[in-house]
Amino acid sequence: MGETFGEAVFSTGMTGYQETLTDPSYHRQVVVMTAPHIGNTGVNDEDPESKRIWVSGYVVRDPARTPSNWRSRRSLDEELTAQGVVGISGIDTRALTRHLRERGAMRVGIFSGAAVADEATLLAKVQAAPQMKGADLSGEVATAETYVVPAIGTKKFTVAAIDLGIKGMTPHRMAERGIEVHVLPATATAEDVYAVGPDGVFFSNGPGDPATADHPVALMRAVLERSTPLFGICFGNQILGRALGFGTFKLKYGHRGINQPVQDRTTGKVEVTAHNHGFAVDAPLDAPSDTPFGRAEVSHVCLNDNVVEGLRLLDRPAFSVQYHPEAAAGPHDAAYLFDRFVSLMEGQRA
Repeated sequence: MGETFGEAVFSTGMTGYQETLTDPSYHRQVVVMTAPHIGNTGVNDEDPESKRIWVSGYVVRDPARTPSNWRSRRSLDEELTAQGVVGISGIDTRALTRHLRERGAMRVGIFSGAAVADEATLLAKVQAAPQMKGADLSGEVATAETYVVPAIGTKKFTVAAIDLGIKGMTPHRMAERGIEVHVLPATATAEDVYAVGPDGVFFSNGPGDPATADHPVALMRAVLERSTPLFGICFGNQILGRALGFGTFKLKYGHRGINQPVQDRTTGKVEVTAHNHGFAVDAPLDAPSDTPFGRAEVSHVCLNDNVVEGLRLLDRPAFSVQYHPEAAAGPHDAAYLFDRFVSLMEGQRA
């Protein structure tokens, strides 16, 4: 019950709704699920990507009446109610998705109970809500204090991870590879980063407009100047783009879901990947570019619309992708990117 506002976006995943809801990159967004039946497996205590639900609203066509899964602890409806998330069902989500594809992501409001008023009043409230373009949000979702995710098995490397809205599975994927991950706040300085003695530096996913992220861009440039192995995903890819001197822009309706086709141009392999981004990097696709840190090229591209999905420096140990190789939820086609990060650190150590 109540009201909520945000940017209306759609996610094409047929599963993984729990990971979607708890992804900090969805902060201030109202998520429309294109799959018609949501909530079948209920909610468990193992799959959240953070400690809370971050979507500002949730739109589904047909919520499951009775969840059924051996790990389920409660229903999706119970979880949304407990966390105060306003949702709506019985919506023709396919028609709404087509509307957003044709006209672009837009501000939206969901109203129920005492919050319902006349149309003019509700429309005025939606129009008064802040837009996503120009929004600086990473500081609202990042950790306030540094914490450590220990390596699983023998420790091989130390990584400083800048939390711009990091998902819980990401440091776990690094820990599986013998990496001790120090997760630092979005406000971390270069001194904070190098105080942990990192073999590599990671920049996470996160919400908001990369054009506002001046502090992370300055921090990344400091890392690039030292030639420390660097890996960025999603928002981190946009930060690398800005650090190299490229622009960023808002996509009409973005890429969200776990079935987006991307080609790794370094190998020619096509991957099915997990996405959640409404902004992209504006970089040349046809040839390497000269940057303050040497030559850079577009390493990955989306096969649906030719959007830049990855960057790679040719003269320094740094790369990034616009999607989610930790794949929670989603296909594991891109898990090799964590191995590529390990290879960079091995090469630097050698």
